[in-house]
Amino acid sequence: QVQLVETGGGLVQAGGSLRLSCTASGVSAIGFSVNAMGWYRQAPGKQRELVGSVSSSGSTNYADSVKGRFTISRNNAKKMVYLQMTNVKPDDTAVYYCNAISIKYSWGQGTQVTVSS
Repeated sequence: QVQLVETGGGLVQAGGSLRLSCTASGVSAIGFSVNAMGWYRQAPGKQRELVGSVSSSGSTNYADSVKGRFTISRNNAKKMVYLQMTNVKPDDTAVYYCNAISIKYSWGQGTQVTVSS
């Protein structure tokens, strides 16, 4: 069974930066590499939303709310996905998760990002 572990969250001031990491285990590097992966977030009282995604070839797409501020990348050999967050805003406060875009793996516990104003 594939497990996803997200790390790197914390408390940051508005305008600051954070880098989140997601590590997959229980899947081969080849199996991991063929899946488009995404970063999702869930703020208190809101539904989980897709922040952005990275295809197997490295192409990326972002939600309008983070475009120009967040960057997703991946290292297939390490079975990792990254989310570089810059110029963060209080509205970015949420628990952040990674998962595949199509057939979902089991959700990890996520990592909390709190942005203070």
